[in-house]
Amino acid sequence: MSHDADVVVIGAGVVGLAAAAALARAGRTVIVLERHDGIARETTSRNSEVIHAGIYYPAGSLKAELCVAGRRELYARCRDRGVSHRRTGKLIVATSEAELGVLEGIQATARQNGVELEHRDAAAVAEIEPHVRALGALLSPETGIVDAHGYALSFQAEAEAHGAVVALQTEALAVERDTAGWRVDARSGAPGAGAEVQQLRAGAVVNAAGLEADRVAERAGLDVDACGYRLHYCKGDYFSLAPSSPVRLDHLVYPVPAQAGLGIHATLDLGGRIRFGPDTEYVTAVGYEIDASKAAGFAQAVARYLPGVSPSDLSPDYAGIRPKLAGPGGGFADFVVSEESDRGLPGLVNCIGIESPGLTAATAIADRVVSLLA
Repeated sequence: MSHDADVVVIGAGVVGLAAAAALARAGRTVIVLERHDGIARETTSRNSEVIHAGIYYPAGSLKAELCVAGRRELYARCRDRGVSHRRTGKLIVATSEAELGVLEGIQATARQNGVELEHRDAAAVAEIEPHVRALGALLSPETGIVDAHGYALSFQAEAEAHGAVVALQTEALAVERDTAGWRVDARSGAPGAGAEVQQLRAGAVVNAAGLEADRVAERAGLDVDACGYRLHYCKGDYFSLAPSSPVRLDHLVYPVPAQAGLGIHATLDLGGRIRFGPDTEYVTAVGYEIDASKAAGFAQAVARYLPGVSPSDLSPDYAGIRPKLAGPGGGFADFVVSEESDRGLPGLVNCIGIESPGLTAATAIADRVVSLLA
């Protein structure tokens, strides 16, 4: 059997493209399948575009390890390849005495991950961010923001420069292991009349399908519920602050973490616009509509640390869906970046549950994929 490629990568979000670039750079022939008509259309393009330092994740977890390594590589890559980014720094703020104690725990976890945070008292917070009200805060100097689409494009360009092919509007319908490797049935074009199904042969498959990663794993023959690979969609809405508001920020501002997320935080885009979000709502289907009536709740949450924000200052911006492995009320769930030989499927690498900090960790995830297939 002759292979069409050494590796088929399913999904052209930032993780799939980073894996494709790393594999192609290592000398593999690579085909990337993306069901949408452009790259990075789902999780990659619908998040806060924050470069995470590696603060919150349990020591020894993949999220901690890959975030810290990926963050260092991200800054270097953006600098070398001209991808827009900015090291803004981030304040994690306590607005009550009880939350001051939570900050101590956050700092201890961050230190275990090799991330140093700096204490700021109320006066110091007011000095660097006059509109923020807090009893104390932790400053993360390594946090920043990045043009997520530009970052993804840098991987596509590198992958293609090393011979990889990115096939848009091409969906993996079937993924099957046989004695000679992997067969992927891929449909090109819009479903229905005129859509073409072709069969690809490969030595390995990388499942980086984001919101569809559990379904791709099922198509490959895994019992995703038994493996703990079933995804839960968690929707997050974002609101933007009106330019007429007097509130200004130089840093990202986060409350202490809330259930299923990091709380409704204040971020900046590269143009200096302030956005708030995301909230957390588990949903059963993908949809990006925003309920404008949420503005009052957002303003109330934000007013704990930015008292100058009112509902009339907020307008719906965009929404995203996080592919979480933890369901409602669940605890910490780590990334899955796993080669499945132990489950009888050699050459299949699953990247599942790649939510935050997946954007920051993309290069480190890609390096792990390459090592798993070495």
